[in-house]
Parts: sequence; structure tokens; C-alpha cells
Amino acid sequence: MKCIMKNKKALSTVVTTLIILVVSVLLATIVTFYAINITTNRVQQESLYMSKLHVWFNTTSPTWAQAAFVLVNTGGRDVVIDKITARSQTSDWSNVYYWRTNTVTVTIDLTVTPTQLSGTTYSHTIQNASRTLIQATDDITLKSGWTIVIYINNPDSVGQNDVGTPVEVTVYTANAHWTQEAHVEAAQ
Repeated sequence: MKCIMKNKKALSTVVTTLIILVVSVLLATIVTFYAINITTNRVQQESLYMSKLHVWFNTTSPTWAQAAFVLVNTGGRDVVIDKITARSQTSDWSNVYYWRTNTVTVTIDLTVTPTQLSGTTYSHTIQNASRTLIQATDDITLKSGWTIVIYINNPDSVGQNDVGTPVEVTVYTANAHWTQEAHVEAAQ
């Protein structure tokens, strides 16, 4: 027993304290860098603001339905709109028309088009000016800070008996989806 107590090969109190201090500082630095990395990456998440949703049914001959809404990309990164659904039924891209802008803020409510959307382009008044809606052919991109107005022909077979009932429209991107609900309105 006497041999163990007289062993002079142990670390001094000063050296032990320095090792604990250095390890603590290193761990704190690693945790800080990790937290900064996580928060800076999270700032650039997808974020869309969906508003002004309307679903109309036009009762004049020939009858047709239409949905319209505004999307604003408020996130820190560009997004790709993968699909749009109405009542969980995917809208075919040939029925989707859009107008993108980074200079106009859409504050005035959207209106139904006087005739059914057709062709590769369609002129319609949005925000008190004539705008050209473009027929979608594939996924739609939306840059950060930009606004897009989307019109959909015949969303999920909306009929005359649906006037007054709610319809849910959902926009899907790679990482999330945004949903809004509106009651079907009579257009004419």
C-alpha cells in the first residue's frame, strides 16, 4: 500500500484542470458551429403563401368550372410546383394556366374569366391590367420573392350541384404542400 501512495507519476492538479478546460472549450465550439449551421440552413426553407382562392361554376352553355388562386414564395429558396390537386384529384397540366411576376403585388381579388380557358395563352385582367396566362406543360418553377397567379380549368369535375359546397385545393412542392379551402361560387 505504501508504494501506491508514494507514486510520483500522477498528473498534477494544474495539468488536469487545463485538460478539462480545453476539452470543454472544444465541445462548446463544436456545438456552436453545429447550431449556426442548422439555423442558417433552416432560414432557406420553402415557404409559400396561398391566398385569394376561388372556385367558380359557370352555368351558361356550355357549362364549365374554374379555380384560381395566388401563391407568393416567401421562403429563402426557389421552389418547383410538382402538382396541384382539387379534392385530392390531380389537375392535368394542360388545364393549368399561370402568370408569374416579381414586380406586381396582387392585392385585388381574382375574377372568373369570361370564357373557358383555352389555347396555349389566354389574356385576362389581373390587378387592373391585362395579363397573359400561359398554359402549363410540366412542373412550374417559382423564384424566391416572386408571385404566381394560377387558374385551373374544370378542377375535379365541379358541377352545378357543388355550388355552395367547399372544395380543397392543394399545391405540392418537393418538400411540402399548401392547402386552402373555398366554397364553389356561381360564376354567371
